[in-house]
Amino acid sequence: MAVLLLFDETMTQHNPGPGHPESPDRLEAIWNDLRARPVAGTEVAAPPQATRDELRRVHDDAYVARILALRGREARLDPDTATSAASVDAALLAAGAAAEAVRRVLAGQAQSAFALVRPPGHHAESTRAMGFCLFNNVAVAASEAHARGVSRVLCVDWDVHHGNGTQHSFYTRRDLLFCSTHQYPLYPGTGHESETGQGAGEGFTVNLPLPAGCGDGDYATCFADVLLPIADAYRPELVLVSAGFDAHRDDPLAGMAVTEEGFAALCGAVKEIADRHCPGRVVLTLEGGYDLRALARSTRACIEVLAGAEAPPLRRAPSRAASALRAIREAQKPYWRAALE
Repeated sequence: MAVLLLFDETMTQHNPGPGHPESPDRLEAIWNDLRARPVAGTEVAAPPQATRDELRRVHDDAYVARILALRGREARLDPDTATSAASVDAALLAAGAAAEAVRRVLAGQAQSAFALVRPPGHHAESTRAMGFCLFNNVAVAASEAHARGVSRVLCVDWDVHHGNGTQHSFYTRRDLLFCSTHQYPLYPGTGHESETGQGAGEGFTVNLPLPAGCGDGDYATCFADVLLPIADAYRPELVLVSAGFDAHRDDPLAGMAVTEEGFAALCGAVKEIADRHCPGRVVLTLEGGYDLRALARSTRACIEVLAGAEAPPLRRAPSRAASALRAIREAQKPYWRAALE
């Protein structure tokens, strides 16, 4: 089966304003690269728009109505988040692409999928747009899986910023294991290792806050020593990835040092989890990444891995995140002791 790439040019028409880092150039850079050099074993499809019912699984009904009322209008929702005339349609397509990717993968129509979307989604909370995000695309995808009977979803968020909106959506639930690597401290200020879930969801949020300057080896160590053993213990039925590429060493909005080869290794690791536990069912949805060349190269590297290219191995390295990793492991041991010992 082919790797499904979901894309619609309408998403390039969302324009949050001159000089805004989340510009139409981001998706255009990815698409122009893939169009010039298609990846063998991929298939492109246009996504449907998300329905109001799909959005209401994640977002408050009044919030959904408020965003839909902005169709065709310019508005500023917070200091970082604005709409133009095409933004609402783009956001509906972004959330719809994530949900459609899940449907196609669960139905066996695609082995894996990558929703090439904007605006991104992982900062959007149930009643609040923030951090360039209107609807939480990956949370809509997870809720689509739950609606189709999937009881254990793993969501890996390797964007450089903490996915506060996704955490917010599932913090009290155990049908989604949320694992986030992110620079800390950094916007939005959440994602401390002590945030581990609440109520029925206690132990199903795994935050890996990392100091600035971490690169491929640091991320490999985090994945190998914390994320992968916990994921194996959880045994997901579907793997979702909030695939932000702003931890790249060339990105202007953060201070990490990951390369495109490093992202390919992370993609290979989550693909191995999916291969072990849920016949390869993995869905990536695009989040951040603001250096255009780094974004296009990193996206291509992950698509090539999904399409069967050999992923670089996770190469542990003496880590500048050693003290952070100790704190992370201690925070998670009450819930995942057997996996982490």
